[in-house]
Amino acid sequence: MVSDVVGYVALGANIGDREANLEAGLAGMTDLGLPPTRRSSIWETEPVGTAEPQWFLNMAVQVRTSRAPIEVLETLLEIERRVGRTRSGMRNAPRVLDLDLLALGNARVESSRLTLPHPRMWERRFVLAPLAEIAPGLRDPATGRTVRQTLERLPDDPAVRPLRNDCATAVAGPAIIRVARPSGPEHPGT
Repeated sequence: MVSDVVGYVALGANIGDREANLEAGLAGMTDLGLPPTRRSSIWETEPVGTAEPQWFLNMAVQVRTSRAPIEVLETLLEIERRVGRTRSGMRNAPRVLDLDLLALGNARVESSRLTLPHPRMWERRFVLAPLAEIAPGLRDPATGRTVRQTLERLPDDPAVRPLRNDCATAVAGPAIIRVARPSGPEHPGT
């Protein structure tokens, strides 16, 4: 039997009821056997690489799974389809829901369908700000820097800010545990 590994998924939405779309993504993950074990706050992000005026909502979750990386990817793509995402083929296009597998244990994958760790996650404030709430010590295998260290080095543009000053959430079975968000200069927007 394969033991569970910890993975991280980024969620984003900028079409329709963005918050409801994120919640539908979380529910879909649970329904398809990939329940989040921790979740970040929801962050609002200025669109990157598009003229779309609607800002994105972004968050990150931690999962535990024994599934292979490609199986996790297939699950995430199925959730996107169920929520109503259609892929236009354009990068940075507006979307109802975007689920990106960022990392899965120590898996290293390079294929036409999946690259792990996610190749651009370390360049994206809208990924790292939520991820820093739930996995600040996760390390970039290329540089050895943590999520928090990398986030501190990124430019402030595009804008990324907490939607609300809520808490990161750890999910333990049916119980939900609130984790106070740290404050201070190393945590932008708090």
